[in-house]
Amino acid sequence: MSTPEHGTPAFPMARTCPFAPPDEYRRMRATAPVVRATLPNGAPVWAVTRYAEARQILSDPRISSNTGRPERPRGPDDDRPDDGFFVDLDPPEHSRFRRLLISELGARPMDAMRPVLQRVADTAIDELLEAGAPADLVALYARRFPARVLCALFGVPAADHAFFESRLRMLSVTSMDPSVAAQASKDVRDYLRELVREAGSGSMIGRLAARHLPTGELTTDELVNMGFLMLLAGYDSPANTISLGLLTLLRHPAQLAALRADPGLLPGAIEELLRFHSVQDWVSFDRIATEDMEVGSARIRAGDRLTVLAASANRDVRAFENPDEFDIRRSAHHHVAFGHGVHQCVGANLARAELRIAFATLLTRMPALRLAVGWEELSFADDAPFFGLHAMPVAW
Repeated sequence: MSTPEHGTPAFPMARTCPFAPPDEYRRMRATAPVVRATLPNGAPVWAVTRYAEARQILSDPRISSNTGRPERPRGPDDDRPDDGFFVDLDPPEHSRFRRLLISELGARPMDAMRPVLQRVADTAIDELLEAGAPADLVALYARRFPARVLCALFGVPAADHAFFESRLRMLSVTSMDPSVAAQASKDVRDYLRELVREAGSGSMIGRLAARHLPTGELTTDELVNMGFLMLLAGYDSPANTISLGLLTLLRHPAQLAALRADPGLLPGAIEELLRFHSVQDWVSFDRIATEDMEVGSARIRAGDRLTVLAASANRDVRAFENPDEFDIRRSAHHHVAFGHGVHQCVGANLARAELRIAFATLLTRMPALRLAVGWEELSFADDAPFFGLHAMPVAW
């Protein structure tokens, strides 16, 4: 597969409804589990549309995440730089980085961090209430909460929060002037280098530096790249899941009432929101075959590029009954919103803890929360790697 075929579906594919993946996903999924498609730069790709095949591709050792492999075909405008991000590595190199991060982002460390998350959520709600209605929930809560969580995790002092949040926002918008985005990237990396130098601090990056720089397990560049990747992944995804999730709950008042009446439903509701929206989609699951293989009826050749459509796989009727319906009582924990296999999102524990506290705090402290405009008037973001909302005026 060296050149795109005429008439193949092309990324990015437009959504006609903000509560469903692009219509083209449904058509591709009905056609085959793996179909030919074309990336924005014109390069051909195999798009994996169904749940079982998505899990297969994401866990098959013959499928590589190393986008720098010489086998990978590159288009003239290929925008995936060989920047050394560990998510683009395969075991055993990938395992080394993942093991170090799990020590900070595993279930036990996240349980210990819950009081911090709660303080961040309460402060954000205080500021939202002080702003007065109508207020933009996206800017004042959905984005602010994960940004402040990252500040707490990285040991960013309160005086630098505004600087840090503004740079995260710049990096999250792909339509940003490239020179502005490049400067924002440099600003963040320079800041991370300063944090690394403060190896005695109690922050996550300080602890990693103190433990692993002297032993040679990590270099400063590797730690800066690791931190930079965590910032990118840890900002947009929870921010968009919070805003889209609240909008979805407001559009399902009976389920919202059930959730308020029984907080025990919240963990399952979070998994359903992750499945239903799948804000991380094809951009996040770029792969390359290292051997010839067959997936479904597709004959994949070594060097072929693949992308897993998580939003399509999570709407596959073979894995989820009535997949286009939102149901907080559904058992949706087997979704692939965080990926699958050795490259499953290392920050999944943090994301789940954030979302549970973000929604619990919002629903408890703002029982009369409602949209200040009709949902049809909302502007949805299609200029970022993750689908989300530009703004969401609310009242209470």
